[in-house]
This record gives sequence, structure tokens and C-alpha cells, in this order.
Amino acid sequence: MRSLFDPVQAGDLNLPNRVVMAPLTRNRAPNAVPTPLMAEYYAQRASAGLLITEATAISAQGQGYADVPGLYATDQLDGWKRVTEAVHEEQGRIVVQLWHVGRVSHIELQPDRQKPVAPSAITAKTKTYLIKDGVGSFVATSEPRALDAEEIPGIVHDYRHAARHAVSTAGFDGIEVHGANGYLLDQFLKTGANKRTDDYGGSMENRARLLLEVMRAVVGEVGGGRTGLRISPVTPANDIHDDNPQPLFEYVVRQLAPLGLAYLHIIEGATGGPREIADRPFDYTALRKAYRAAGGTGAWMVNNNYDKALAEEAIAHGADLVAFGKLFIANPDLVERMRTNAPLNAPDKSTFYGGGAQGYTDYPALA
Repeated sequence: MRSLFDPVQAGDLNLPNRVVMAPLTRNRAPNAVPTPLMAEYYAQRASAGLLITEATAISAQGQGYADVPGLYATDQLDGWKRVTEAVHEEQGRIVVQLWHVGRVSHIELQPDRQKPVAPSAITAKTKTYLIKDGVGSFVATSEPRALDAEEIPGIVHDYRHAARHAVSTAGFDGIEVHGANGYLLDQFLKTGANKRTDDYGGSMENRARLLLEVMRAVVGEVGGGRTGLRISPVTPANDIHDDNPQPLFEYVVRQLAPLGLAYLHIIEGATGGPREIADRPFDYTALRKAYRAAGGTGAWMVNNNYDKALAEEAIAHGADLVAFGKLFIANPDLVERMRTNAPLNAPDKSTFYGGGAQGYTDYPALA
């Protein structure tokens, strides 16, 4: 019987166990530059089968929160290089999650205080995070503008450029494209945010076009075996929804199958909330079957409020990897704690976003 602690192959990634550290925004990268403290944080957690970094902007336009890292300038690449070296010294494996927030931003975070961009000029009824005079607060997002069709190839280029330098310059083992949680690629996918009438709107094939163009571009740069994708079919995060997500996402995974991806990362239910949403039913087993039937070989990663028992059940029923979020915040040695059934540290929610070492690198490991 398969175990959570068995090694597993995910594309070109040879992972020592099936426990994944999920991407966790922590707002500790001033001026979008990764710090030595971040290197310590990730290295502490290197016993995970795979580390996925916090979401990392592909461009200045892609930024949506204060003090989140980027991957589009030399000092950012240098900062991430220190992170990957620290993780590799601990025999860990780490991929970077590439991010463009789209409309989930604020003019204070945009170049020249321009409006954030989106598929359509529809303001997201959600909040972002700003820091002023050293104090962080959540504020309503700004009104976006719709991207012109002529601008879209530039977005694809930014993903391609970030992926290339993430691997070749910063030393990451691979890439995860963030296609979930109501950010730009998810905005294009879903009817609640995409009202376009051109080749990137209307039919599900058109709405999926940008995501698939990005995935093909990233795979073309770093190879499918080093590329993953995160999706969230029914989450309401960041004011996102789709009228008919089941056929949409089954179409998406069938199109992804020929790319030979390392993994697909599926958020089940509402991100950070209930795993089942009464008014948004979704058949994840059917989604996986659609992917496999189309020839998809990537590891199947599940995520959302998993504990050890639920994770073991998921592995027994066909999942290949399980991503854990908040548990990794407070337990740098989560794999060993779960392996030995040791008690878990409780996370301090007041230190989740912003700050320094407190609530970040000071959680104790087992003696």
C-alpha cells in the first residue's frame, strides 16, 4: 500500500516523500527582493518532498500585495539564488510559483499608479495588502482596466522570461504556474471575470486560451517535466466564479495532457475553507480521469485543509502528492512530526503577513 512517506517521481523531479509545502504568501520581501531570512525559512522546511515558494510576480505589473517577491530584476534573481542554494544544501527540492495577480491589486502597487489589468474592467470584491510607515493593512482592490488583445503576447513573454531565469539563473528545480484563486489566468478562465468578445472570451476554449499559451511557453523554456500548474475549479477566492466549471476544467486538463507536466496541483473546494461547497459541486475524480484518459502522466497533487489521516486516505485513493499550507508555517519539520505522530506547533496567525523572524523562522523543530 502506498504511503505518504514513500518516494515518488513527478516528471523530472525525484521526490523523497509525497508531502508538499504549499505556496504561502508571507509578505517579507521588501521591494520585492527575497532576503536571507527567506533563505533560512525555506531551508528549515527542506525535508518536504517538494517546496513550492510563495507566489512570485513575473513583472511589476503582476504585483498585487506589498512586500511579495518578484522574478523580473537582477537583485530578485540574486535573492532567490541564495534561497535555492540554502534549500539544496539541505538536500531539498524547490520550485517557484509564477504569478500575475491581474485585477487583485491596487494602484499603489502598480507602476506609475496605473490601473491593474484584467480580462474585463470588473472590480474584484476583495482586498489586498498594503504597508505604510511599517504598518500593514488590508484594503479594497482598485478598479482594473481590460487588457488589449495586443498586450496579451507580452504577458505570455513575461511568464516565459521568468521561467527561463528561475531555472537557469536562480537555480530552481522547476516552475509552478499559478492558475488558481482568482488571479489573472483564473480570471480569464472564468465567466464571472471574463466578459470579452474576442479570441480570449466567450467559449470555454477561448477563455482557456491564455492559460494554455502560458503553459506551452513555460514548457518550451524549461520542459514539461519541470513544470506544474495550480488550479482551483470552484473556489470563491478573490470574488471569482464560473457558471459551469466541470466541462471547463475537464477541457483544460485534456489540453494539458500532451505537455508532459511534472504535476497538476488541485485546490479542492474553497481555498483555505470548506472542501465541499454546496452550491458549487465538482467531481474531482472525474477531472483526474479526464486527464489520465487524455494521456496526462503528471503527478496528481491535492490541497485544502489536509491533515495526516486525510492525506493518507487521498494517497490510498490515487493522489500522488498532498500539499500542506498552514501546518508548514508552524512546523518546519512537519514530515518528521507526521511520520512519528509527534505533537504539532500551533501557528500564530498574527504573524502570517509581514514582519520579521517572529512567527516565521522561530518555530521550534523536534529536539
